[in-house]
Amino acid sequence: MPDTSTSLSPIHVIGGGLAGSEAAWQIASYGIPVILHEMRGVRETAAHKTDGLAELVCSNSFRSDDATSNAVGVIHAEMRMANSLIMACADAHQVPAGGALAVDRDGFSNAVTEKLAAHPLITIVREEITALPPEDWDQAIIATGPLTAPALADAISARTGKEALAFFDAIAPIVYRDTVDMDICWYQSRYDKVGPGGTGKDYINCPMNEAEYNAFIDALIAGDKTDFKEWEGTPYFDGCLPIEIMAERGRETLRHGPMKPMGLTNAHKPGEKPYAVVQLRQDNALGTLYNMVGFQTKLRYGAQKDVLKMIPGLQEAEFARLGGLHRNTYLNSPTLLDGTLALKGRPGLRFAGQITGCEGYVESASIGLLAGRFAAAERLGEAPVAPPPETALGALLGHVTGGHISHEEEGGKRSFQPMNINFGLFPELEPGALIDPETGKRPRGKAKSSVKKQLVARRALEACKAWLDA
Repeated sequence: MPDTSTSLSPIHVIGGGLAGSEAAWQIASYGIPVILHEMRGVRETAAHKTDGLAELVCSNSFRSDDATSNAVGVIHAEMRMANSLIMACADAHQVPAGGALAVDRDGFSNAVTEKLAAHPLITIVREEITALPPEDWDQAIIATGPLTAPALADAISARTGKEALAFFDAIAPIVYRDTVDMDICWYQSRYDKVGPGGTGKDYINCPMNEAEYNAFIDALIAGDKTDFKEWEGTPYFDGCLPIEIMAERGRETLRHGPMKPMGLTNAHKPGEKPYAVVQLRQDNALGTLYNMVGFQTKLRYGAQKDVLKMIPGLQEAEFARLGGLHRNTYLNSPTLLDGTLALKGRPGLRFAGQITGCEGYVESASIGLLAGRFAAAERLGEAPVAPPPETALGALLGHVTGGHISHEEEGGKRSFQPMNINFGLFPELEPGALIDPETGKRPRGKAKSSVKKQLVARRALEACKAWLDA
């Protein structure tokens, strides 16, 4: 690609999280200068611990890496095809996690920071942006994420005339590996599944019998919880519910959610089926830290330690980080953004990442990838071309910019909520296309769902390649 940096004005990206980092990288890859504004280092957030770019504040997992039959794996593959910085750094710093792609969080963040800092077209400025970009920033991307600082959030609200929606998000505790009792616990991935960098024994499993489970649920519900009265009435995102909220929804909810025992056999007591299982997943490359899978919580720290140490194998556990609660904000994007993520009525000003109403690391980064490519196209005098809806990137973009419309009998109001990528966002297969490629016949029963996922995934990757090659 020719060097156009001397003749083009920079594009400004506000926010150095996953979305902002990816957007900056994509823009610079087109030979366009970028100024990346990041406030951490000047002003901290309630959840971040460092000033590193693309810091992971919750889990260290990018979830499934199966591009043949999992929507998350498909978006991983599409991002790799599109020269994603986030995926390249994740691949370079993966740690074992069964069928998932998990990363050493510090190594990952450091790699992203170093790549961006070393790029000759990217300038990183540590400052807080407290207002919407000035008009002379004719191309700009706001990627400040779910923890957008109050001043900028107020400026966005004032400009749009619509209030940002908000929901609670809770983070999971991290345990020191050497404090887990392996005479009680054992290593095993669910159904012994082997994933990238994994062996099929990538999780530590803590078993519970029925009495232990019921005592744990009682303590969880009774535990002292963080109270944020100023946020009362704010909905939780169902994909990141605190465990005590799940427990309050029904005694068996956790046992059919993050504590489900299916696909696991107690290595110490193979003839005894666990009633429930708590899984711990490796959190760093050294293998010294493990996070509690699906155990986001808003319990106060003292209560957390008391309740979590009721889990067999964690009686003497020490925690590198306890769980916490923070507020996420996101736009009513279907009413505010156009099909290229630009704010309606303000050409050239785009939003990216979780603030747009996507949920998840790769989803956030993928929307940053698209915003960066769209902005770069406009800077080069070209019309942005959105990915086809058959792709994972296009399906997620469609959710963010199209959202969900209620039935007319309910008043026709939009009901827009944060969403992870999933096959429910993809268009249906063409009539007659649901044919098992191995048998040449229409699948039936349980095989029907499996074959459909495979065909949708294959179609997505083919469509994405065609879009990128065009």
